[in-house]
Amino acid sequence: MSYIGNTPAEKYQTLQKQSFTTSATTSYTLSYSVTNPQEIALFINNVRQNPNSSYTVSGTTLTLTSATTGTDVMYAVFLGKSVGTIAPALGSVTRNMLANPWQSVQTTAFTAVAGYAYPCNTTSAAFTVTLPSSASIGDTIQIVDYAETFATNNITLTSSLNIEGSSDDKYFNTNRIALIFTYIDSTQGWLLSSGYSEAVQEPYQIDFLTIAGGAGGGSRFAGGGGAGGYRNSYDSETSGGGGSSESNFTTIIGVPYTITIGAGGAGGVTTGGSGTGGAGAGSTGSNSVISGTGITTITSSGGGGGGRGDTGSGASGGSGGGAAGRFAGSAGAGTLNQGYAGGSSTGASPYPAGGGGGAGAVGESRTNQIVSGAGGAGLASTISGSSVTRAGGGGGSAYTGLTQGAGGAGGGGAGGITSTNSGVGNAGTSNTGSGGGGGVYDGANKAGGNGGSGAVILRMPTSSYSGTTTGSPTVSTSGTDTILIYNASGSYTG
Repeated sequence: MSYIGNTPAEKYQTLQKQSFTTSATTSYTLSYSVTNPQEIALFINNVRQNPNSSYTVSGTTLTLTSATTGTDVMYAVFLGKSVGTIAPALGSVTRNMLANPWQSVQTTAFTAVAGYAYPCNTTSAAFTVTLPSSASIGDTIQIVDYAETFATNNITLTSSLNIEGSSDDKYFNTNRIALIFTYIDSTQGWLLSSGYSEAVQEPYQIDFLTIAGGAGGGSRFAGGGGAGGYRNSYDSETSGGGGSSESNFTTIIGVPYTITIGAGGAGGVTTGGSGTGGAGAGSTGSNSVISGTGITTITSSGGGGGGRGDTGSGASGGSGGGAAGRFAGSAGAGTLNQGYAGGSSTGASPYPAGGGGGAGAVGESRTNQIVSGAGGAGLASTISGSSVTRAGGGGGSAYTGLTQGAGGAGGGGAGGITSTNSGVGNAGTSNTGSGGGGGVYDGANKAGGNGGSGAVILRMPTSSYSGTTTGSPTVSTSGTDTILIYNASGSYTG
């Protein structure tokens, strides 16, 4: 049909109509209550009547100014009463024609309502958006980065229904994004239907091996230093002290995780050392730590120092220090699920000293043998891509006529021996968390060996690796995983 001027706009709704059976009367009853005559269009014999002058309304009462006849055709259209919608032509509605009602700017955690759009301001802090716990197919929710701060303070999206086919939370860490999620079904749940898909990040798991600094060996007939505490989550490998493999941790995207590497303890000298053996005892190693928002801090305890000759006992730590040989002393205890105890000594001639505890075995105890106690063995792990043994205990020192205790497998330092290496204990290997060997008495008190520094190793899927680190870790790959080896403190950002 042709038109003069603009073609009338399409209407996508129909209105309620009421037909009347007429008679010689001025009073009729409406099907719906109205408040003024303009709310209906009244037609008599297809001629629209003038409101007020031709009829009045009050609630459901319609009153005509002139009576109808039994042959009149009369009907009313309720102008405010929609009874349905007419589907627009296929393909006639574009995405730009659809919009969710906008809500006020959100600055704290909230539960979203289907059909609404939310500008989110994370300038002050990250927060969580919870999607509705029930939804119908086609429900939508829009989220927008209000202040260009999502990369600094993430939005966490959570739901009791699936999000993109998973029960895991999602994280937004890209600035200036606008995302629309649409509910599809119980299997896929909420799917990203509009926006930058790379901005929606899933959490992922990181395996770890955390080894603290090993302890120094003591001075004067001294015991070996204990290895640093050893905690492992990779591939069901055990932790120190006979502990089970631990659970890995789940990242929060964009959150930095701080890596602290424990230093090795200093070997004891006649005027120094801080172990429980007193002056000349080996110093305890420092803790290694992984910490960050959303995870339980992972701390491996520094190894216990080796005992000094005239006071005897080794210190407790990740793994315990060995007792000195000159006077009877007890071994230092290890920490549960991190390392073993050191070895004890009876103080009997020829004064063999006890070995420091290792991650995988106790330090050897001694009575009057001619060989001092060896350091406890460390543990092997393949987290770095090949099998490497770390965290061995330091060996006990050897007085005249004795053989010094060997360092425990995994980097433990051997004990000092009279007339060899000036009687000084050997150092534990750096970045293995191994204990230093005990120093001997050779006409003078000889220093114990320093403990080896600790290390932290992280392993994660290469597909999830962010590449954001500090502290210059060594980065390598093995299979589908990326491996970070920290020999100095630093960080990794999820």
